Amino acid sequence: MTELPMSSSPSPWRRVTAAYGKLLEILLAACVGIIVIPVTLQVISRYTPLIPSYIWTEEMARFLFVWTIMIGAMVGVREAQHFEVDIWPDLSRRSEALVRILARLGVLALALVFVWAGLEFTRFAWNRTSELADLPLWLIHVAWPVAGFTWIVFAGEQLADEARILFGRAP
Repeated sequence: MTELPMSSSPSPWRRVTAAYGKLLEILLAACVGIIVIPVTLQVISRYTPLIPSYIWTEEMARFLFVWTIMIGAMVGVREAQHFEVDIWPDLSRRSEALVRILARLGVLALALVFVWAGLEFTRFAWNRTSELADLPLWLIHVAWPVAGFTWIVFAGEQLADEARILFGRAP
């Protein structure tokens, strides 16, 4: 599929979302880097008597793993890197924009589910803590509505770009 044209001077909104996208990339790299520590401690403590078995490492690894997945999904939507199956023949630029709009509407529908169910999920966990590390559970549950809101912002931008192409207003 063709690349979307970029404006030479992005709007303030586009600059904010680009900075947010960059922040997400940094957080994703940090999560992947940090998750190595508790997982390594788990492996070493399981197979050697050098260090005691730390139970908190399992919960920390799980929390980081969930956030890594959710942040990765946010970055994937931002960069439109989710998988695509090309089942259509070569389409015109406007027809391709229409197909992408339909796909983005599916992403938006899923994002709304993540926001709605994620808020309920977070509310359910608001006054609860994890069993071993005594961490507030809302810290892990809030990843769902954050992902949903982020997908709405990024997919909304992409929808606007595709609509400009569809209606002949793109450069």
